[in-house]
Amino acid sequence: MHDDSRKGIGGNATWRPVTLLVLAICGITVVADGYDVVVYGAVIPSLLHEPGWGLTPAGAGLIGSVALVGMLMGATTVGTLTDTLGRRRMLIGCLIWFSVMTGLCAIAPTPEVFGAFRFLAGLGLGGVLPTATALAGEYSHPKTRNLVFAIVFSGFPVGGILAALSGMLVIPRSGWQPMFLLGLVPLLLVVPLAVRYLPESIVFLQAKGRYAEARKTADRWNIPLDDAQEEAAASAEARSGLDSGGMSSVKALFSHSYIAATLCFLAMTCLCLFMIYGLNTWLPEIMRRAGYSSGSALAFLLVFNIGAVVGTIVISLAADRLGSKPIIVTTYLLASVSVILLSLRLPTGMLYLAVALGGVGAMGTQTFVLAYVSKHYPVRMGATAMGWTLGFGRIGSMLAPPVLGLIIGAGWAFQWNFYALAIPGVMGAVLIGLVPRAPGTESSGGHGQAGGTVRSLVEPT
Repeated sequence: MHDDSRKGIGGNATWRPVTLLVLAICGITVVADGYDVVVYGAVIPSLLHEPGWGLTPAGAGLIGSVALVGMLMGATTVGTLTDTLGRRRMLIGCLIWFSVMTGLCAIAPTPEVFGAFRFLAGLGLGGVLPTATALAGEYSHPKTRNLVFAIVFSGFPVGGILAALSGMLVIPRSGWQPMFLLGLVPLLLVVPLAVRYLPESIVFLQAKGRYAEARKTADRWNIPLDDAQEEAAASAEARSGLDSGGMSSVKALFSHSYIAATLCFLAMTCLCLFMIYGLNTWLPEIMRRAGYSSGSALAFLLVFNIGAVVGTIVISLAADRLGSKPIIVTTYLLASVSVILLSLRLPTGMLYLAVALGGVGAMGTQTFVLAYVSKHYPVRMGATAMGWTLGFGRIGSMLAPPVLGLIIGAGWAFQWNFYALAIPGVMGAVLIGLVPRAPGTESSGGHGQAGGTVRSLVEPT
């Protein structure tokens, strides 16, 4: 019995069919998330010239920040509710909400109404990523969790690729409005799949004492589950000394055992999202002002996101072997160096390479920070930790659009935008070294269990 309980739910299988199913649905959901965020950067040049709107770069940056305020509120609120109400229900609800609000942006008659719809979309959008990553992580094997997070989070740049391609094809012919109508596609295609096939997290059900539901889900997907594992989950929850309410999870994040790591994760995500949203929002306009055509400027956004997808998945294979810290330091510094290179007058081929490496560095960092967070906290705090990490990180994403918008509006040389984007990478590389070991683990890589709580579908032997 002791050996079985240490293995955790599901024995030694690394890639079960249910893992692939959850990974696919969560990944597609994050694609929709990425499209919705990046589409704004793709349409900014058009919005600045929309008749009757009189939108300035500073005003466009403010609208971008308003949407991100909604994401901050959504991430912290939904992340906490997810640890109370369940991953599946909240993920589907957020997907429906932000798809509808994104579609309504297409009929906005004024910048103010447009900004209001972007804010409302942000409420749902902010809850998607912490919920999807928590669910995918709980159905993954610890030995492949960095890869799982890389695949899920690569949905974000895939969405960016679709937004950039759509912008290149749609905007010259039909204007910016159809770009937001495409945001309704998840409502029609992804939501029905999620309602029918997406399972609730078994470890979440166990952590909440809902053992009958956990067994029913395990039986449906042919996952071995015995009484010893149920007892282990219950005793681990009792040892944590925390009740199952959402607020107790929030308090635990800032308890003596976790506060140092929590503050580091919050700051690191803030710095990383400053780079990601700054580049995704303003890269086309910055490159256009640097002398490139509108089509070429959108191509830079496309290359940025392609680099993020390919590079992040490749690096994740090393992260599962080397641990989180050295990989995060590397990706932070890679992002900073690449952004500095963009400020130089390089040959076109080298410029595209720098943009691609910038995507690897910025997006890769966020992926591996989230994977690190998922391994550092007990499962009962998982979605709350994700929500607060991403929610606080939205402060960085909120600051990036107006800060860069002010730099552009002030008429400074385009290089200053890249200098502003490079500094956070250096700061983040320093912060990762300050993250302490998770309570109850012997490895700083965070592979152990914090607080003894069952953490994923399959635990290492």
